[in-house]
Amino acid sequence: MLKATLRSFLAHKGRLLLSALAIVLSVAFVAGSLIFSDTVTRTFDRLFASTAADVTVEPKNDLKSQLPTGATETVPASLADGLAKVDGVAATHVDASVENAPVVDSANKSVGPTTGAPTIVTNWQITERSPVKLTSGHEPHGSGEALLDADTADKKHLGIGDTLTVQAQPGSFKARIVGIATFTTTNPGAALIFLDTPTAQSKLLGRSDVATSISVDAAPGVDDAVLKRRVSAELGTGTGTGTYDVKTAEEQAKSAAAQLGGFLDVIKYVMLGFAGIAVLVGIFLIVNTFSMLIAQRTRELGLLRALGADRRQVRRSVLTEALLLGLVGSTLGLAAGIGLAVGLIKLMTAFGMNLKSTEMVIGWPTPVAAYVVGVGVTYVAAYLPARRAAGVSPMAALSDAEVAGVGRPLRVRAVVGGVVGAAGAAALAGCAASTKTSTAASLLGLGVVLTLIATVIAGPLLVRPVIRVLGGAFPALFGPVGRMSQRNALRNPRRTGATAAALMVGLALVGGMSVASASMSKSFDQQIEKTLGADFVLQNANFVPFSREVTDKVRATDGVGLVVRQRFTPVAVRLPDGKRVETTAAAYDPRLDDVAHITYAQGDTAAALGDGRIAMDAKFAEDHDVRVGSTIPVEFPAGRRTELTVGALTDQAGSGGFGMQGGLFFGFGTIEKYVPGGQDSSLYVNAAPGTAPDRLRPRLEKTLDPYPQVQVRDQADYKKLVHDQIAVLLYLVYALLGLAIVIAVLGVVNTLALSVVERTREIGLLRAIGLGRRQLRRMIRLESVVIAVFGAVLGLALGIVWGVCVQQVLALQGMKALAIPWTTIVAVVVGSALVGIVAALLPALRASRMNVLAAIAHE
Repeated sequence: MLKATLRSFLAHKGRLLLSALAIVLSVAFVAGSLIFSDTVTRTFDRLFASTAADVTVEPKNDLKSQLPTGATETVPASLADGLAKVDGVAATHVDASVENAPVVDSANKSVGPTTGAPTIVTNWQITERSPVKLTSGHEPHGSGEALLDADTADKKHLGIGDTLTVQAQPGSFKARIVGIATFTTTNPGAALIFLDTPTAQSKLLGRSDVATSISVDAAPGVDDAVLKRRVSAELGTGTGTGTYDVKTAEEQAKSAAAQLGGFLDVIKYVMLGFAGIAVLVGIFLIVNTFSMLIAQRTRELGLLRALGADRRQVRRSVLTEALLLGLVGSTLGLAAGIGLAVGLIKLMTAFGMNLKSTEMVIGWPTPVAAYVVGVGVTYVAAYLPARRAAGVSPMAALSDAEVAGVGRPLRVRAVVGGVVGAAGAAALAGCAASTKTSTAASLLGLGVVLTLIATVIAGPLLVRPVIRVLGGAFPALFGPVGRMSQRNALRNPRRTGATAAALMVGLALVGGMSVASASMSKSFDQQIEKTLGADFVLQNANFVPFSREVTDKVRATDGVGLVVRQRFTPVAVRLPDGKRVETTAAAYDPRLDDVAHITYAQGDTAAALGDGRIAMDAKFAEDHDVRVGSTIPVEFPAGRRTELTVGALTDQAGSGGFGMQGGLFFGFGTIEKYVPGGQDSSLYVNAAPGTAPDRLRPRLEKTLDPYPQVQVRDQADYKKLVHDQIAVLLYLVYALLGLAIVIAVLGVVNTLALSVVERTREIGLLRAIGLGRRQLRRMIRLESVVIAVFGAVLGLALGIVWGVCVQQVLALQGMKALAIPWTTIVAVVVGSALVGIVAALLPALRASRMNVLAAIAHE
């Protein structure tokens, strides 16, 4: 039996090739994502571990903001002198460093990276842990000198003698480049500008007696943990209740790695999403391939049974073929995954993160995961066909080969599919009717899974009614060839359903996300039109705040009337129901009503922005037993605390999304009192009476010329910004669709190729009675097109239902507009027909080249 299995596998290796490709793609994405993330993690672990001080003292801040405040928390610089006297301390260093301070050259072009990496301006001090070394020029001395890292200097074509302008929070200042520093470790893609320590303190932090942190070096033989305890005792933070965070080098490295982890997780989960789609679609392909191979080997399997092989041996034989296919596919997929990881590393290098492919990490979990995915998926997918093979009767050897499953009734599928479909429909209906976001989202996920499973199970039941409609015009348009192509698609509903299911999965995802994204775009458009009353909004990318001098210069621009500032801060609120919620709150100037139209359930803007007042979303307030007049304890960064009275409740659907979770916002007096040194995130600007907005815009752009990071946007620009951000998600979905289509095309090609082999004698007879080569190719192409369009219709119908339910979940968050992108849906159906034509090219060509007499004699 083993010899027979191996010979059978080698005899059908061509037919199994396309299934192997699906496995290769699945494994490649799994292996590539693991290798890439492991390599980046290892590289940065070494970087953080080698550059972190033995012990670091930082300002204590337990609040993490979703949006930056622009405020820089500091510690007294005098701590360095006091800590230098602690037993076991070899040296202390004052650190004065800020991230995302815009730096421009003499032509007002940004010096910072465009990849999302930070621009770090810091003080120059060389220790054995420094990540850079001076390679040309000299160290900075005084307020007019700076060093620049070599990578940034090369990218931005800067050198010694060039002038930079640093836009720090206290104010902008100029510095001439007097030296170039080169990285001695991995460059994370950041731009580094170095100043001398007194300049960094006064120009970046606004005071010469503060620092962003204190670095402490341990004396030889002193353990970091021991030194941390001594430093904590000196600072009075040993109980964890002080105003400072004390971290060892290991803890500092873990903290930095955790911040990087979010970026890595995005890449990893995106790639694993591709792998998941490849696995899901590949399962359909493998099931179909083995089902057809077994159908074509009915006589062979019957002979094996007649010669004494029992059911277990036949089943084992088919599963052994599947394992061999999985091993081959997994091995090739692992190799492809290594290549994919190398490509990602080179891509990140092109973006400025200097990773080395020679230091690529391939840990033991990677090949284990690769073979578990590849072999496991193939084995599971081949199990049902293997059971079907084991059921072949020895008497089948005495009759002509039959296509398995053609004549078997679909009653079981109808019952199972109906039950699962009813459960899925109930879950989606519950999602649409739910009033809680968490419940609706859970029911949505359950409904999506169940309806997808039900459609796959019941797909063959829909083949005959749907394809009769889709191919109804074929006989009239193409005559007998059209009629035969339609009947070939109807001949085996199971095969047609399984082939179309591969395409259906991808298109259902696209349909659902297209409806969701179109609804989000329309909802945001309506909210922007309803709430944004300003002529212009001035913002950085990603709400990164800008220095106060930008606000001052905008106010001084000729033709500017009203300027309303927006500023963000992390907060924690203790609510009456006992829950502590961490979120981000916004602050606004008093004349907010002149630039925004906010719908209030209770109260008004004056009550919301008054001294000691706070506003929140009415739904959030209801969920946590908050009422107008309630007093809420609020915690700000650096441990600052106060109690604010709820002055107004807003209808979030009409608030334009001000604030984050809970829709919290208050007046500028509150944020300046409890978050001093913050920076503005947005400016809402109205033209002065007598000045047309179209005349004001060029003046604002001229004012902001030295600040290239700040953009002037009107309502149309703001809509485009939102659309572009939503489009990023949609592009990812389209990429997933592309992968699903590639594998689905492989499935259609495989099905048609095996179908041509199965119908060799039939094709020979058709050719003998006068069917031309061109007519034969057209018949196979039409069969392929109708299968592909059938999959598209099922997938898009399912996707539209999913998309409508997603919109119902979004409606609970205020996005109530529903939009169905019919243009996209029609384009996808037309594209599916083209996919069917492409998939049929090779099988049709092969069929048309058959020798007529040899085909008639074929068994």
